[in-house]
Formats: sequence, structure tokens, C-alpha cells
Amino acid sequence: MTEPLRAVIADDQALVRTGFRMILAADGIEVAAEAANGEEAVAAVRRTRPDVVLMDIRMPRMDGLEATRRICAGGAEDTRVLILTTYDLDHYVYAALAAGASGFLLKDVTPEHLVAAVRLVRSGDALLAPTITRRLVERFARRDDVRPALHRDLSQLTPRELDVLRLLAAGLSNAELADRLTLSVATVKTHVARILSKLGLRDRAQAVVVAYETGLISPGGVR
Repeated sequence: MTEPLRAVIADDQALVRTGFRMILAADGIEVAAEAANGEEAVAAVRRTRPDVVLMDIRMPRMDGLEATRRICAGGAEDTRVLILTTYDLDHYVYAALAAGASGFLLKDVTPEHLVAAVRLVRSGDALLAPTITRRLVERFARRDDVRPALHRDLSQLTPRELDVLRLLAAGLSNAELADRLTLSVATVKTHVARILSKLGLRDRAQAVVVAYETGLISPGGVR
């Protein structure tokens, strides 16, 4: 039997933590710890080594952005961070993606969507539809108050890999990439894996950020 998926919930609202805990537990996902601020979240991750962290942005003592940065830079390579945000798509989420977060969830997410998202990101894929991440990055990629956090040299990518990265950042799924480039889905997955490996990225979410920060794609540049 495989070990159950384990999660840490970081949010300064106890009711939010309780609600998420009940939803995850009902689907067999173990909540290894809860945290009411960023410092507690970092400590909980170091202590429990969870598969996924549900991370609020605005918390006392240390916000979710700094906590995400410390978790992703602190050797927790197998831990994925999902940012919890409001309907307004807090601009800090872009910086969190660049710091290593694997995606984001709206706080009013349905129970089914929450469970599916946690399982998806644990499998190594980026969270949610790529178009959502793209819209977020387009909104904040050129804002002066959000400092780029990823710097990568794209010269090591082949022309085909650049094509894949460009379309990936435009919000295309693997199936859509395969159709656009007349490739098999398996071949697309191989290209994506090589892109991530060459650029030292955790997942597709960071690849989207890199594509914008390097100027490979500009907001609204690919349809």
C-alpha cells in the first residue's frame, strides 16, 4: 500500500484551517500540521516533511510569500506549495510562483476542487488550468512593485523546446501543445521535462514565470 498524501495547512483563520482539514481528511489526505503564521508554517514543513502545503498569503509574523521562499529554498524538494488567495488574485501570488510555489487556489474553492488540486500538484504537475496561471502572470509580470525572482538562460534550449515553452506559457495543455505542434502527448511531456531539467525549475508554473521574465512571451503575445 502506498503511504497517504500528507499536507500542512497554513492560514491565520482557525475556521479556514478546520474546514480544509475536514475536507482533506474526508478524502483520505492526512493533515500533518496546521500553522497560523508563516514562521509556524516553515517550522511545520521542516518537522513533518509534507507532500503539499496550503499557504495563505496574508498572515502575521511572516507572510506566506516569505514562508514559501524559505520552504522552497530550504531543501524541501518533495514539498509543493499551493497559495491560497482571494477572488481579487493578490499580486503577491506572482512573486510566490517565482519563489517556488506550484500554483494557487481561491479561498472559496469547492471541496472537490480542493482535493483534486492537492492530488494533482502532488503528482508533479502544475496546479489548475495553465490559463489561470497565465492570466495571473500577465497581470503582474511587468509591475514595478513585483521584483522578478527567476533568472534563467534560455540559450540552452533547442528551437523545439523554445516552441513548447512559448505555448506552455500561453496556457496550452499538453494535449493542445501536441495538436498545435503535431506531436504525440508523450513527446510533449518529454520536452516539458527536459525544459524543466535544463532550467532548474520545479514545475510548469515556474516555467510560465520564466517565459515572461525573459521576454520569450509578452502579455497577450500568443493565442
